[in-house]
Amino acid sequence: MKQITVAAGIVLNAQQQLLLVRKHNTRFFMQVGGKLEPDEAPEHCILREIEEEIGCQAKIIQYVGRFEIAAANEPDHLLVSHVFQVELDSSPQIAAEIAELKWIELDDQSTPLAPLTREIVLPWVRQYLKIQA
Repeated sequence: MKQITVAAGIVLNAQQQLLLVRKHNTRFFMQVGGKLEPDEAPEHCILREIEEEIGCQAKIIQYVGRFEIAAANEPDHLLVSHVFQVELDSSPQIAAEIAELKWIELDDQSTPLAPLTREIVLPWVRQYLKIQA
């Protein structure tokens, strides 16, 4: 099975909503982020991708972990994702290959979500917010 290695960012706002993006010509919403360049550290990749995709500077709050799951838009690919919780310095704007961005509620049932978002990120965020409360 082919493998894609990415860095992905978890972005929450003051209303405890999760920022998701959808790339051009795709159906699923997912974390902001993207593929690592050759020899690029995941920490550098996530900050670069955030700037490219949504025009913000960001700071890493914490490393959530490395996860392997089915890729959303590439059949027969394994997604290896380094997930970070990040904080943005400004409001996100659509840029680069992003067609749409939106803030979703944690119990959203109508947005088509990428496997990483649905199976890893949302459960993590729900647990994280419970601990913070």
